[in-house]
Amino acid sequence: MPDLLQAGIVALAAFLAAGLTMYSGFGLGTLMLPVFALFVPVEMAVVATALVHGANNLFKIILLGRHADRDVVLKFGLPAIVAAVLGAMALGWLAGDDSALTVHVNDETVAEVTPVKLIIGLLMIGFALFELLPRFQRLEFDRRYLPLGGLLSGFFGGLSGHQGALRSAFLAKSGLTTQRFVGSNAVIGFLVDLTRIGVYVLLFAAAGMAADGFAAWPLVIVGAAAAFCGVLIGKRYLHKVTMQSVRMLVAVLLFGVGLAVLTGII
Repeated sequence: MPDLLQAGIVALAAFLAAGLTMYSGFGLGTLMLPVFALFVPVEMAVVATALVHGANNLFKIILLGRHADRDVVLKFGLPAIVAAVLGAMALGWLAGDDSALTVHVNDETVAEVTPVKLIIGLLMIGFALFELLPRFQRLEFDRRYLPLGGLLSGFFGGLSGHQGALRSAFLAKSGLTTQRFVGSNAVIGFLVDLTRIGVYVLLFAAAGMAADGFAAWPLVIVGAAAAFCGVLIGKRYLHKVTMQSVRMLVAVLLFGVGLAVLTGII
């Protein structure tokens, strides 16, 4: 696929996701992971998504970070940081496993699925169901469970980037105004992104991969710039009412690409 077409797809996805999910606190990472996974290996797609997601959260902090609730950020964010380290290390361990599940048909290899693809594919499908099934869409938690929410969302954030939906579910019952919700979500998300990106860099260095060996940089830059534009448009014009269609789009893409990863297509 031509590089220009790849960049266009990434830019469009980042722009729409960042704008439409401005008030939800999740959606950009879950949408960008399957998009990046179409063009780069799945573990590299997780890293590329983290970079775009982190840059986007930093931009939202600049716009709305002053509204963040300090108590919520500490109770949720500190456990999330610790768990993000564990999740990112788990991703590095899985990515370094050279074993593969091989499917043969008539003595011909039709698919090879590595452990990291297996786990990421299953997580994609799992979080797609999280978005699609009404029971999970209505899932909310009391404020006293914030540290538990931080641990869960932080770990999955480090492992696959799927942190926003769980984080929003836990923060929804915290008695926050819309501005405090968006500000707190952005601060916590950025802390997790910064942590996992740091672990990814250390893992790359340990594996002998320099930063210039990361092939997704052009797509990351395009995605981050498009996400900034989407946030500005979303802050000015959009609101939560757009979320049902966004959740459906995210779920369909997650399920489809997750299935493709599990079957060895990508």
